[in-house]
Amino acid sequence: MLLGTWNLENLYRPGSPYGPKDKSAYEAKLAALAAVVGPLDPTLLGVQEVGDPGALEDLAELLGGTWHTALSTHPDGRGIRVGFLARAELTVVSDTAALPAQLDPVQTDDSGATVTGAGRGFLAVTVRTPAGPLTAAVAHLKSKLLGYPGDRFYPRDEGERARYGAYALFRRAAEATALRALADELLAGQGRSRDVAVLGDLNDEVQAATTQILLGPPGSEIGTTGYDRADKGDAVRLWDIAPRIPAGQRYSRVDSGRRELIDHILLSHRLVHRLTAAGTGLPGTTAPPDLPSVGEDPAERRGAPGSDHAPVWARFGD
Repeated sequence: MLLGTWNLENLYRPGSPYGPKDKSAYEAKLAALAAVVGPLDPTLLGVQEVGDPGALEDLAELLGGTWHTALSTHPDGRGIRVGFLARAELTVVSDTAALPAQLDPVQTDDSGATVTGAGRGFLAVTVRTPAGPLTAAVAHLKSKLLGYPGDRFYPRDEGERARYGAYALFRRAAEATALRALADELLAGQGRSRDVAVLGDLNDEVQAATTQILLGPPGSEIGTTGYDRADKGDAVRLWDIAPRIPAGQRYSRVDSGRRELIDHILLSHRLVHRLTAAGTGLPGTTAPPDLPSVGEDPAERRGAPGSDHAPVWARFGD
């Protein structure tokens, strides 16, 4: 069984202000995506940045064979949302953008505007596998890319940059907290006996505070002395597969020339102890992902083929 996550980068049909400008560019993008998904051959693939539901269906058709899709009904202002692509039939168990009731509304800009929900919904599905049911939640947390009033990507001064950096961090932390609450529901204190995964574009690296929120009780990470020692936290923990990814491949995006791992797969106790391999890009290669370096203006890659992210994958034994 192979489980993966991939940000498909602006998957829209032609005609959107955010995606390919014409049919030719659209077909080139689909072909580049299919050239990765096909060889990846995932049992279940969480996807992000699906701007047009029909575009994911087009990708599934191009792949050939039988594929099943599911998409969140909670897109952001650009229409992008998370979803799944799978070989087996999918059962949706949750589709929510709600933040925990205990959190105050989160400020988003200098005007004092607030939000009470995640910018993009979290979708959870169950799929049947030879080892039993697998439940997975996919997310796309608030980006580190900062936007300013008037559709600017550059601040007027460093004070504005700092404030809007804080607003983005507030939102990402709140969304991570909401995603952890969903993980708690899916685990239900049964992580030793349930196959549960949380995956997606978390928009921050392994040691970031927002990523760490998702793990649950500390002290048992892969590669630590506590990993193989059972304790009461195992029932509710999630393990990030990042340490199992070969060091030379341990990135999923290149930002201004800097490699970063911002796409993650987190696993329950039962699932992580059946993990046999992990990586980015395609299995079976030792080459690092060949990715474009992106800058501060996302419009620069409008309609570009493929994606600016590499897929992250995990393979499991029975």
